[in-house]
Amino acid sequence: MPKIIDHDQRRRDIIEVAKRLILQGGFEAATMRSIAAEAGFANGALKHYFPGKESIIAATFESVLAEMDPRGALKGNDPAPGQDPESRLRDSVNTGLPFTDAEINAGRVLLVLWEHAASNPELAELYRQFFARWREMTTRLIADASEAAGKKGETDYDVLSLEILTATIGANVVNLMHPDRQHVETYRTFTEKFINRVVGRT
Repeated sequence: MPKIIDHDQRRRDIIEVAKRLILQGGFEAATMRSIAAEAGFANGALKHYFPGKESIIAATFESVLAEMDPRGALKGNDPAPGQDPESRLRDSVNTGLPFTDAEINAGRVLLVLWEHAASNPELAELYRQFFARWREMTTRLIADASEAAGKKGETDYDVLSLEILTATIGANVVNLMHPDRQHVETYRTFTEKFINRVVGRT
């Protein structure tokens, strides 16, 4: 009986290999040849799954962005079902910040791919769409938490949203240079101070 090949899983495996190579050696380390060798494919076999390096990089970029939204909140899923507005905001903010080794590594891969995306219009547009959805969702969660605390109409929610998203991106940059997680607790403290400000406790 012929072996059944899960082509979707093969694609996911190739993407994970690309991430690992980028993490270890930067963008230039993820060549078609090195990805094929690391994934256990013969030369040229990758083209059954991806036509070239650009398509692998695009899929890897999408995969890393998806890791920043594990609950699918940016696709319309409830980011924290059953929780009060403040907890929903806290969970969403903490999901975006790199606290674990896996999250820090995902951020490091994303930073490498950002540089490539700057000169690739399709990848740049992909990130702009992601950022727009992320900012819209965060603005809504901030508004819900603030208004639930009785601060309706007193805050520029969109500006606060941009503030926390900028801090999240900055956290990934910081952790690129500090992979030992030495700033994790600092960002946890920052998160709590931000939320306290949103709900009017400070």
